[in-house]
Amino acid sequence: MKFLVDTQLPQHLAASLKWSGHDVLHTLDLPSGNRTPDWRINEISVAEQRIVVTKNADFVNSFLLSGVPYKLLLVSTGNISNRELEDLFVKNLSAIVGALEIYEFVEITRTSLIEHK
Repeated sequence: MKFLVDTQLPQHLAASLKWSGHDVLHTLDLPSGNRTPDWRINEISVAEQRIVVTKNADFVNSFLLSGVPYKLLLVSTGNISNRELEDLFVKNLSAIVGALEIYEFVEITRTSLIEHK
């Protein structure tokens, strides 16, 4: 699966997804780094069929109104340590991948995975 991890999420999360065998970019890998505008992230997502992983609700609005990005994984955990976030992803990665194979918009919280239709 191909992911694009947004600015407010740690680069280590992107590395963890790579170690699990996925094709992953973090915004820091892009020419404008963490200053890459949302519209450019959406363009890359659509062009490369990458799932945007974000905490940014603006992507939800963009997805619901315009159908971009390509697919969306919204992280709705509130404040969480980087270690807890990584553990949450490792623990739920197979479920996340399975949900994203079926749904275009998936949300992960501290306690559940929500598949939006």
